[in-house]
Parts: sequence; C-alpha cells; structure tokens
Amino acid sequence: GFVGAWVIGASVTSSPYSSIDDAISRLAAVGSDTRWLMTAGFVTFGVSLPVFASALRSSVPGRAWITAATTGVATLAVAATPLDRSETIDRMHGVFAGIGYLALAATPLLAAAPLRTIGHHRLARAGIAAGLTSATALALTTTGHWTGLFQRVGLSVSDAWIVAAALT
Repeated sequence: GFVGAWVIGASVTSSPYSSIDDAISRLAAVGSDTRWLMTAGFVTFGVSLPVFASALRSSVPGRAWITAATTGVATLAVAATPLDRSETIDRMHGVFAGIGYLALAATPLLAAAPLRTIGHHRLARAGIAAGLTSATALALTTTGHWTGLFQRVGLSVSDAWIVAAALT
C-alpha cells in the first residue's frame, strides 16, 4: 500500500512532481491532489508495521521489534503532520520522518544477529545489506540532491527485507 501510493501518486498528480527530486511527502502535502492517496499509503504502512513488530517479537529474539513498531508509529505521525500546513507542522513532520527512517533502517540490522543465531543466515545477511543500504540512502536525502530517489531506494530496500522476513 505504501509503495503503491507513491508510485501511483507520482504518476497521476496534476502538480509538477519529480520522483527523483521531490520528497514522497510532497504527494500528501496540504493542497496536493494526491493527498488522500499518499495519506492512505502512510496509514497502511503505519498500521502494518506494528503488526509486523508483534510477529517479529514472537519469532525473533532481540529488540528489532521495537524499531519496527517505532517505524509504524512515526509513519502515522508523518501522516498526521502533512507538509505545507505551517512551519511548525513542517518541522514536526521532518522530525517524525527522521525517526521513522532511522528506526526502519535499524530494524533489519538489529534482527541480523538473532536471525543468524536461529539459523536464518540468508535473511540475516540480507538484513545487514538492507539496513546499511537504507541508512546510507536515507542519509543522502539530507543533501538536497535527488531526495526522492534516495528516499525510494532507502525505503524500498528495508520494505523488501520486511516482506522477506514476514514470509520466512
């Protein structure tokens, strides 16, 4: 739902929008014609991550479930603080997005050692790769260059790891 919202939103918006340069949250900004769609994507992801966190907690030792749940709650806060409402809301949005990014990148990294311990070596290796790639890409969003591309890379690799972990 989350990835679909930004893919569809970017392709149908009547506003000038670049998936390479513009942040995903621009699709949910106040006044955007795709606000409803991207907000639904944020809410879908925000609700799904705590559900995933619960399953992770019961099947993988350690604290990765905490960062998964944190990602979900932070994403709901992002949805509740759309861009372009006010400077204060924009700052809050940025803080919540930053927390969500950090927690998302940390989840597969924190799960790697416990997964290795319980015999899921490939998923553990994939978690390290996903977490490091995600953290690097999401850090690059702060440069102001190719923000949309780096967001999509950073979020997608961690999202793919979550899907793989959920299927394991």
